[in-house]
Amino acid sequence: MTTPSIPTPRHDVVDDFHGIAVPDPYRWLEDGASSDTQGWVDAQNRTTRAALDAIPARAQWHADLVGFMELPVVMAVQVRGDRLILLERERGAQQSRLVVRPLDDPASSCVVVADPAAGTGDAAAAVDWFDASDDGELVAYGVSEGGTENSVLHVARSTDGSDLGEHIPNCRAASIAWDPDGTGFHYTRYPEDDEYHRTVHHHVLGADWRDDPTIWAEHPTPQTWPNVSASDDGRYLLVAAMVGWSRTDLHLLDRETGVWTAIQVGIDAVTDLQFDGDRLIGTTTLDAPRGRVIAVDLDEVGNWTTLVDERDDVVDQLVPTADGFLLATSNTGIGSIERHHRDGGVDVVEGLGVSTVLQLAADRTAGVELAIVTGFDVPATIHRLDGATAVEIYPSRDDDIVPELTVTHVEYPSADGTAIGLFLIHRADLEPGPDTPTILNGYGGFAITESPLWSPTIASWCTAGGLYAIAGLRGGFEHGEEWHAAGKRANKQNVFDDFHAAADWLVAEGLTTRERLAIAGGSNGGLLVGAALTQRPDLCRAVWCAVPLLDMVRFPNFLIARLWTDEYGDPDVAEEFGWLWGYSPYHRVREGERYPAVLFTTAEGDTRVDPLHARKMAAALQFAAADQDDRPILFHQEGRAGHGVGKPVGKRADEQADVLAFFSWQLGL
Repeated sequence: MTTPSIPTPRHDVVDDFHGIAVPDPYRWLEDGASSDTQGWVDAQNRTTRAALDAIPARAQWHADLVGFMELPVVMAVQVRGDRLILLERERGAQQSRLVVRPLDDPASSCVVVADPAAGTGDAAAAVDWFDASDDGELVAYGVSEGGTENSVLHVARSTDGSDLGEHIPNCRAASIAWDPDGTGFHYTRYPEDDEYHRTVHHHVLGADWRDDPTIWAEHPTPQTWPNVSASDDGRYLLVAAMVGWSRTDLHLLDRETGVWTAIQVGIDAVTDLQFDGDRLIGTTTLDAPRGRVIAVDLDEVGNWTTLVDERDDVVDQLVPTADGFLLATSNTGIGSIERHHRDGGVDVVEGLGVSTVLQLAADRTAGVELAIVTGFDVPATIHRLDGATAVEIYPSRDDDIVPELTVTHVEYPSADGTAIGLFLIHRADLEPGPDTPTILNGYGGFAITESPLWSPTIASWCTAGGLYAIAGLRGGFEHGEEWHAAGKRANKQNVFDDFHAAADWLVAEGLTTRERLAIAGGSNGGLLVGAALTQRPDLCRAVWCAVPLLDMVRFPNFLIARLWTDEYGDPDVAEEFGWLWGYSPYHRVREGERYPAVLFTTAEGDTRVDPLHARKMAAALQFAAADQDDRPILFHQEGRAGHGVGKPVGKRADEQADVLAFFSWQLGL
């Protein structure tokens, strides 16, 4: 099999950035709507489809993946009295649905509030988010189609799923704060045809949303991302506006007086507060890079009290309870839960193992406390907390299907000596060695911690005899905000060095070889593997580069990418252009270099990262590596799909079967 010989015209396009000539021969592939680009994509898809379908093992990979993907999982939960409102994908279903179940016996009955895939016959229609009213009688939720995540807000009754006729557009990842009586809510919305300038409005049920008053629109930057919450009595409204990825501006509105008070503005700290009676309680990185727990007096917002000091563990999330608060923390990505009582007592919840706490939830009135917990060998499951115990209540476990895996966490040195964490996952009866086909994954950005998560892909690969490794690179949040800062902006090369060192360590320790090693990453992780394959072409045998950022000179010009200039830098600023130009993968491709085999995947409905990045990079590599008969450069652009959120099981299985078949072919599994 050879690299596709699809003619891709090269144009003489050169930009000037701060006196540096920047060539862009595949600029024409940025226009996804042009007939030339569509013809190129069709030709690439045909070639890639023929190549991957010819791999004998693909059918078995697909069957294995479907078996794991059809296990029931829970994505999110809220508790209101004796009811659970949850977003779940039931056993064998293609898509998730929004349902209500009884707390005491969740499996006994179910009211379907929203199932857009079934209702429309479109498996790509998905519930993106939801929020129930205080009494649980009504649920606001967002629905998008084709993976766009551009939600339309709906409201339904939780008792029978009947729709109230509220359809508000442009509510991507909306934040909702219900009025106490359930007659309306504050919410966030985007202006029509605008990826930025998200604003806060108030809606009364039954009113025309076009007339909803704007409550907050004070944007320090166009990319500012406000969220809203309200006190139990509805008197106070809190707007928490994310400015970049390391700063939260907090504004408190007294709705009785109409007076706004600034709690935290213009400070590089992430503070997440929730109402708890006559106070706000939450977490902050202010003077505590790993996080601390604070309380803020509503009558005197400058009066902050530290309830839990910063420590070695990273503070991840907090939820107020009837008797104090639940606190989720992590250490090198491994999660734990503490129950803090008002009298100062603390229960450390036992028995969670090597896991991740995806969500905490509580009803203070009913005294109910829940957590969604997952792990590499545990699909996401709701646990009910009581004292130091956590009891699984829904859905039931499938221990006979989920493989027995061995999970180890080790550390290795990066180029500058910094210790980096690495998860190693393999079948329990396997001892990895030089002949073990291995996938190395990473992310390293946006303060996202690499933690134990259920993955049908990992389960399938390990069941077949492979080793899966996940590196906790700088740029994440494994050790708090300082760890994040060490891998962003001018420090981005640290992330790539950390990843290179992980691959080198795996080989040096005799766990695999270069010819048996693949690297994988998506989104910011796609940038990671793009940088790795251009900086270290010798690093591995194969690469999966999914929904990636790769042209780091022009990235802010497309979709919502200007949100990310705080993380990467802004090419319009001379100094910051230098950071980006130094590693931009698209511009680092060199003719005649021997590259790994690469599979690029992207989606036409991606509203986060424009598919142009993958198109341009694939064309550049195919030109540079035209003589690589044994290491093809493949590209596939999926229709009616987006960045990955809301993708139905069938599409997920198709994509991951392609990836694992590609890797097994290249690595010899």
